[in-house]
Amino acid sequence: MRAARYHEYGGTDTLVVEHAPDPLPGPGEIRVRVAAAGVNPVDWKVRNGSVRDFLPVDLPAIPGRDVVGLVDMIGEGATSVEIGDRVFGLCGVTGATAELAVLSAWAPAPTAWSDEEAAGAGLASVTALGGLKALGQQLEGRTLLIDGAAGGVGGAAVEIARALGATVIGTASERNHAYLASLGAIPVAYGAGLAERLTRLAPNGVDLVLDAAASGSLSDLVEIAGAPDRVVTVADHMNAQRLGVRVANAVNDSTLLAEAGALGEQGRYVPRIDRTYRLEDIAQAHAHSEGGHVRGKIVVLV
Repeated sequence: MRAARYHEYGGTDTLVVEHAPDPLPGPGEIRVRVAAAGVNPVDWKVRNGSVRDFLPVDLPAIPGRDVVGLVDMIGEGATSVEIGDRVFGLCGVTGATAELAVLSAWAPAPTAWSDEEAAGAGLASVTALGGLKALGQQLEGRTLLIDGAAGGVGGAAVEIARALGATVIGTASERNHAYLASLGAIPVAYGAGLAERLTRLAPNGVDLVLDAAASGSLSDLVEIAGAPDRVVTVADHMNAQRLGVRVANAVNDSTLLAEAGALGEQGRYVPRIDRTYRLEDIAQAHAHSEGGHVRGKIVVLV
């Protein structure tokens, strides 16, 4: 199969498109013929070696974690799936950006989603849903602040929280305020003076906070929420323990994917795509992600 790979840790210049061995699904896994794969910040952090102490990979490695494709092989014990089914889902830490990928978690891809949208849904939706569920309360009728609401995870969290009945206030740079409004959030500028701006937007206060930004503002978010148990972060592991804030890590969970897919089938969640690239342009896709200022998800068409 053709695949994007890197043979050593380093910059985008380590990425090449070449032939690689076809992967085989293990017990409880499936293999898909990939139509498109998502690009996430964790992909280039793994590639450049900055997280190798807790996310090591065997080299050469194929970047990427989330894909959409048609099932072409089913591992022993994998159930509720047939050859030819169109699914979206998650590989391990690597393995997505190739013609064939092995998934350990998956769900039917909503018919309303394009391949680009479905490829961008996997990691963003399980991370967003994991963070929202970690807040431990019903969202209906609550006012939820999402810090970093314009990114892939933040945008998914906005749409899903709105679908679950929350009033959502989202922080972003002013150039992304119209985008947040299109997702159903009340936009607000991040940074100094956030608490005062929120007082005007939510006179009765913010009930819950989801941090999807890791912008160094976690202590401010705790103060805004009134207590650390009303805040969850999916991004700021470094400060969470010090502040007593719960961390929600992304997990390969088919149940969460199915929940996101059901919302997609109902038209209540549509993954937003910032830009698409060809497989041959994988280096540019990673460079775009590393540069920040991403609105939604970056997707590679395979």
